[in-house]
Amino acid sequence: MQLQGKVALVTGSTSGIGLAIARALAGEGAKLMINGFGDPADIDRECSALGAIHDGADMSDPAAIERMMRRCADELGGPDILVNNAGIQHVSPVQDFPPEKWDAIIAINLSAVFHTTRLALPAMKSKGWGRIINTASAHSLVASPNKSAYVAAKHGVAGFTKTVALEAARGGVTANCISPGYVWTPLVEKQIPDTIKTRGLTREQVMNDVLLAAQPTKRFVTPEEVADLAVFLCSEGARSITGANLSMDGGWTAA
Repeated sequence: MQLQGKVALVTGSTSGIGLAIARALAGEGAKLMINGFGDPADIDRECSALGAIHDGADMSDPAAIERMMRRCADELGGPDILVNNAGIQHVSPVQDFPPEKWDAIIAINLSAVFHTTRLALPAMKSKGWGRIINTASAHSLVASPNKSAYVAAKHGVAGFTKTVALEAARGGVTANCISPGYVWTPLVEKQIPDTIKTRGLTREQVMNDVLLAAQPTKRFVTPEEVADLAVFLCSEGARSITGANLSMDGGWTAA
């Protein structure tokens, strides 16, 4: 158990990619705080299974983020591993994009990464060890129409991560992005019936020609694959990897 004695905080970790990362870190011995919304009974079950504590901080609220970080420090110790995974999406052309949706996406997908990082870094530097892992996206490297706020936020996360990596390079702290393509999560699975109905396509056509149109492998990334990479980035074998944006997109951004 290579992370025994380490404290990990994973935002947006009550489902999907974040939950897979939380499970993988706990499996390596990390003490864990998870964050996110969901059914309280489901969250309680996950906390029991992982030996974790849960904080429901709204990641669009800097004051709530500060309270969460303080609670993590008080109850577990300041996080040695910070995984910024919380995110939301809205799809609309720029001219029709609701300003409140833009503000929410920037707040949760980008500004929250700044707030957690600025609060976690001092303790990491004082201990001479830390791992910051930001879930970015293929959209941190390329754009798609109708996703202006998401693309802007993810490009911002990639740039912010590089800056943090440079500032922390001599302090034993690494900062990296993981940039998945389409990941098979309940959120993606729920999109399929509506797409079948609205576009008049078969399930196979939706999978291959809509969702996986940009992924040459024609297969979804799994949350567990992302989690395995996150665990590796926490290892001593990855201590020279910092400031990297690691694509995990089935070849989407290779062209």
